[in-house]
Amino acid sequence: MEISDLLVPEAVLPSLRAHSKKQMIHELAARAAQLTGLPDRRIFETLIERERLGSTGMGQGIAIPHGRLAGLPRIVGVFARLETPIAYDAIDDQPVDLVFLLLAPNDAGADHLKALARVSRLLRNQPACEKLRAAKKPEVLYALLTERTNGHGAQAA
Repeated sequence: MEISDLLVPEAVLPSLRAHSKKQMIHELAARAAQLTGLPDRRIFETLIERERLGSTGMGQGIAIPHGRLAGLPRIVGVFARLETPIAYDAIDDQPVDLVFLLLAPNDAGADHLKALARVSRLLRNQPACEKLRAAKKPEVLYALLTERTNGHGAQAA
């Protein structure tokens, strides 16, 4: 599974403004709703419900909020680079500035886990994250996110 299978150029937010975790999730849910046609409220509630189980902040400024939704035809991703890092209850207690939202159909099974693993591998790559943090244009972010995919995980810069 490649990042380009999960992400379209319209799903990249280069400078998202949010002052809280809840506001950020709301903004991402709104973009996901535009992409999927599903109600943003339903997406938001799914993501908040997942966060109650434990934070999806994986440390080093990265979060991968995710959830499963009935009626979703395929796995959908939304990537955001936050204008200002926000508190996110991440495992290292550091603020988050790179966020990759993943939504999967209820019946996605192992594909949902494969997508999570693929995104996690990419965002654990320090040189890749440095480039994502430096990029300002959505087309550059999209290129960075999708060019780094190969069968062996994220490439070094």
